[in-house]
Amino acid sequence: MAAAAPAAAAASSEAPVATATAEPEAGDEDSREVRVLQSLRGKICEAKNLLPYLGPNKMRDCFCTINLDQEEVYRTQVVEKSLSPFFSEEFYFEIPRTFQYLSFYVYDKNVLQRDLRIGKVAIKKEDLCNHSGKETWFSLQPVDSNSEVQGKVHLELKLNELITENGTVCQQLVVHIKACHGLPLINGQSCDPYATVSLVGPSRNDQKKTKVKKKTSNPQFNEIFYFEVTRSSSYTKKSQFQVEEEDIEKLEIRIDLWNNGNLVQDVFLGEIKVPVNVLRNDTSYQAWYLLQPRDNGNKSSKTDDLGSLRLNICYTEDYVLPSKYYGPLKTLLLKSPDVQPISASAAYILGEICRDKNDAVLPLVRLLLHHDKLVPFVTAVAELDLKDTQDANTIFRGNSLATRCLDEMMKIVGGHYLKVTLKSTLDEICESSKSCEIDPIKLKEGDNVENNKENLRYYVDKLFSTIVRSSMSCPTVMCDIFYSLRQMATQRFPNDPHVQYSAVSSFVFLRFFAVAVVSPHTFHLRPHHPDAQTIRTLTLISKTIQTLGSWGSLSKSKSSFKETFMCEFFKMFQEEGYIIAVKKFLDEISSTETKESSGTSEPVHLKEGEMNKRAQGRTRIGKKNFKKRWFCLTSRELTYHKQPGKDAIYTIPVKNILAVEKLEESSFNRKNMFQVIHTEKPLYVQANNCVEANEWIDILCRVSRCNQNRLSSFHPSAYLNGNWLCCQETSENTPGCKPCTAGVPADIQIDIDEDREIERIYSLFTLSLLKLQKMEEACGTIAVYQGPQKEPDDYSNFVIEDSVTTFKTIQQIKSILEKLDEPHEKYRKKRSSSAKYGSKENPIGKTSE
Repeated sequence: MAAAAPAAAAASSEAPVATATAEPEAGDEDSREVRVLQSLRGKICEAKNLLPYLGPNKMRDCFCTINLDQEEVYRTQVVEKSLSPFFSEEFYFEIPRTFQYLSFYVYDKNVLQRDLRIGKVAIKKEDLCNHSGKETWFSLQPVDSNSEVQGKVHLELKLNELITENGTVCQQLVVHIKACHGLPLINGQSCDPYATVSLVGPSRNDQKKTKVKKKTSNPQFNEIFYFEVTRSSSYTKKSQFQVEEEDIEKLEIRIDLWNNGNLVQDVFLGEIKVPVNVLRNDTSYQAWYLLQPRDNGNKSSKTDDLGSLRLNICYTEDYVLPSKYYGPLKTLLLKSPDVQPISASAAYILGEICRDKNDAVLPLVRLLLHHDKLVPFVTAVAELDLKDTQDANTIFRGNSLATRCLDEMMKIVGGHYLKVTLKSTLDEICESSKSCEIDPIKLKEGDNVENNKENLRYYVDKLFSTIVRSSMSCPTVMCDIFYSLRQMATQRFPNDPHVQYSAVSSFVFLRFFAVAVVSPHTFHLRPHHPDAQTIRTLTLISKTIQTLGSWGSLSKSKSSFKETFMCEFFKMFQEEGYIIAVKKFLDEISSTETKESSGTSEPVHLKEGEMNKRAQGRTRIGKKNFKKRWFCLTSRELTYHKQPGKDAIYTIPVKNILAVEKLEESSFNRKNMFQVIHTEKPLYVQANNCVEANEWIDILCRVSRCNQNRLSSFHPSAYLNGNWLCCQETSENTPGCKPCTAGVPADIQIDIDEDREIERIYSLFTLSLLKLQKMEEACGTIAVYQGPQKEPDDYSNFVIEDSVTTFKTIQQIKSILEKLDEPHEKYRKKRSSSAKYGSKENPIGKTSE
């Protein structure tokens, strides 16, 4: 992937001068309140044609990572012995910081040495939109250590005139390297950076060096270096006080950043090149520069074919305005369930005009769920589906707006339900090596098919019995929708006694449990996509569970399997007891009785993972160092353990958490740190990357948001050596010197950022404006001519039941969009003008807005 634009582009006569981000003027409070929120979702699908080993064993053990610049934020499971590894791992995370490149690295796992980087796909942030929502094969590029850079440098140049001892005038270039920001971690730790400062020309290369700064990614150098630019003898009488331009044109300042390796080789961190002629019109110049890869002009342009990687990437950047701007759009969307017909509602129209219905479904479901409007909306759109369903056996089997909304709802509210129902058995399956292959063609040498059948039956029975006994754990909102579906299906097919069950089983078995069994990582039941043998086992179990659900609900006498071996295996389950159990379970989860959330009787598992924690330091003896611990958060307590599954070493009841905030890097010279402030000493924790730190802070804040005595202020730095590093107060009990981050409203029902969801919907409407206008034209044509008069492609795919009501809703949507466009445009202009090119917020080397 090509590097960012060279820093030398700054050589134009209109050289930028660094300025801090302009403060909003009086009356610009709204600009201060705009939140820029980035998120990334997608899938690492597979790689192919990777370079084989040169030896007899050509296969590789591969894994893939996702990096923001040089910071790893996600890692897939290792796929063993393959040159075309199939990863199939979905990812989603909020991006908490700025970045230049999103990179995907393919590694070869090495047990004894460092893992080998086979190749990478690096995409500049501004190019991500070109790949949004599409599965694309990317060619792997070579990984060159000289090109792996991140961070920025603050530089100031001045030109002084000096009088030498013999009285002649000489020019002197003053280079002030002030600071760097955002340098990468080296082996997981902050680096020990230093800089070399060189004046380079056709016949000179004068180099100087800064001091090494220990354990920091944001070093403050503040060192000044002096270079003689032109000798006094080179001046003419006419231009005695002026630098000769022909010399200046050939000179440049080069800053190289290095990590001090002590006993090993120093690591290159990046460089910048600044032509001295930026001072042509000024005696002083300063700017921030993005570090660039090392110039390697003699490198061959032709590289080996390293293979390719198939990715699906969707990057979004939302400018979320203050809540007051979203009132009209929010009101219009929340009225959707009451609009007659439902196809004329704003929510339905959004699903109609979006290129990918999934883009519309997520924000819609979250918003409607948050306001208790999802059940009536899904009921109304499902009724629309039923009108077109002619065969009761195919009920709710398509990918309509109704089924996709239900799928997304079950993912959001059903996570804990799946964990308490399936996780323990899935863990047993994934961590055991029992063979369950029953296809004679796929049996390995030495396998016994009868033993495999018994293994498979054991797992199916265990999962099935757990599922049919789990009705009391089923979330209330799922039960409410299942009840509505059951009633509507009965009315649509009054002569079919089994349709009331198949309407529910098509979701809860086919689209919920069966999918979670075959893809446990998608529902956060397992950390990664399972290995090939386990996938095969889970697939066979999922097929059987799915068929048991539909077979029991339809009371079929025969299975629907195409494979003979599956038909034979399924005969083991063709007993009346299974049918009775399925019907009883479906009756229970589709009744009108309110279900008790399982969270009231047992703690809800929320998050777990390995992080570093600083020793609490209760005794005077012993070093207060950092140790790796396994953290586990439930709705009741935060604990850490030496290893997963071991007894807790330390426990913090959630009710005792007073605040959760970021910790300044300067406290311990470590990045990605946060603090859990509770009734005892603060717990200082270092996450593995910025995404993980952000997720832990967010979920800890949310689970403790209703606690009494929450703090209103905190110390952003640590208490060390008898004083707070931030405010220098000596008492450990001194109240915080900085206001706590604004909390989430206490009455929030689920993890919803309402304004963010509405902003996403606004963006989707804006992106689909042409299709919205086509739909508007279609309404007019239908109203005037009583039918389509244009080419079918114009609007034949739109559902327009009532052209007048639909037209009215579209008019309302367009009016609201126009009003929302104004503050967005105002903010974009403000943002563009406030961060000058060359400022810390908009450094040289970054595409200017």
